[in-house]
Amino acid sequence: MKTASDTKKLILFYLVPEFTLLAFTSALEALRLANQVIGDEVYEWRIVTRDGKIVRASCGLSITPDLSLTEARKLRTGGVKLDMAIVCAGRNVQDHLDRTLDAWLRECRSQRIAIGAICTGPYLLANAGLLVDKRCTIHWENYPSFAEVFSDAQASPQIYEVDDGIYTCAGGTSSLDMMLHIISEHHGPEAARKICQQAIVGTVRHKSERQRLPFSLSQDIKHRALQAAIELMSENMTQTLPLTLLAKKVGISRRQMERQFQSNTGCSPSRFYVKLRVERAKALLEQTAMPVVEVAIACGFTSSSHFSKVYRTNEGETPIQTRKPKRSKDLMASSAAMSA
Repeated sequence: MKTASDTKKLILFYLVPEFTLLAFTSALEALRLANQVIGDEVYEWRIVTRDGKIVRASCGLSITPDLSLTEARKLRTGGVKLDMAIVCAGRNVQDHLDRTLDAWLRECRSQRIAIGAICTGPYLLANAGLLVDKRCTIHWENYPSFAEVFSDAQASPQIYEVDDGIYTCAGGTSSLDMMLHIISEHHGPEAARKICQQAIVGTVRHKSERQRLPFSLSQDIKHRALQAAIELMSENMTQTLPLTLLAKKVGISRRQMERQFQSNTGCSPSRFYVKLRVERAKALLEQTAMPVVEVAIACGFTSSSHFSKVYRTNEGETPIQTRKPKRSKDLMASSAAMSA
C-alpha cells in the first residue's frame, strides 16, 4: 500500500527577475499548507534562477535560490523525478526572454512534466512555443500585448486555465486558486477546503471566474446582455462590430442596449467601445515596440491620424508621448549599464 511519502511530488519554481512576490508566495504557501493538513510531506519544492544567484522581486525583496537552471536540467539524469515546473514572472517580462529557459521548458514538456506559469509567466511559455492552440490566461494588464504577439494561443480573461498539463494563472491571489485546483487533483477537494480554512480564505474560486472589467469599471454590471455585449466588444477590436449587429448578437434591440449602457456605464455603447479600443492601444504602446500605425490598425482605427486624435482626446496626450516614458527608462538603463 502506498503512503503519502511514496507519492511525494517535487515542484520547481523558476523565478524571473522582477517576479511578483504575492503571486509566488501564494502558490508556495498552498503547498506548505497541503503538507500540514494532509499530515505528511506530500510536496517538496526547490527555487531555481537562471544562474543560481539571488533574484529580486518587483517589491525589492531578494530570494536565494536552491538551484541554477543548469543544475535543474541535470536533475533527471541524476535520477530525481520532477513532477512540475512553474515559471514565476512579473514586471517587464519581455526583458527576460531566455533561450536556455525556452529549451528547459520544452524538455519538460517532451518528458510530460506538468508546466505552470504565474502572473506574466505565460508570456515565457508562449515564447517557448508551448501555448500554440492551448487555453491560457495572463494578468489583465498584459493581456492586450500577449494576445497581439501570441495570436496562436487561446488566451482568456479567466483567473486561471488548465489545458493538457499546462497550468496558467493571472497572478495575485489567483495562484492560490490554481494550486488548490492542482492539490485537489492529487488529494481531493477536502484537502483544498482545509487549506482554505488554515489560510482564512472564504472559498476556492473556480477557474471560470473572470479578471478585471475593462477600463476600471467599479460598478457591478449584472445585466447579462450588457455583459455579453462588453465581452463581444473586447473580442472584436481590430474589426469592430456595428452596434445593430452587436445588439442582435446579445438578444436585445439597439435602443435597449443604448439605454442599458447609459444606465450602467454612464456612456453610450459607441463611446464605451472607443474607450475599450483606446485602453487596448495604451497597453500595446506601453508593453510592445509595435509602430503606432500598427497599434492603430490592431485597435480598429482607420488611420494613424484618426487614432492620434481620438487617443489624445481620451488620454490627454499623444501615442508618442505615452511611449516616451518607457523609452526614457530604457535609455537610462542602457546608460547605467555602459557606465558600470
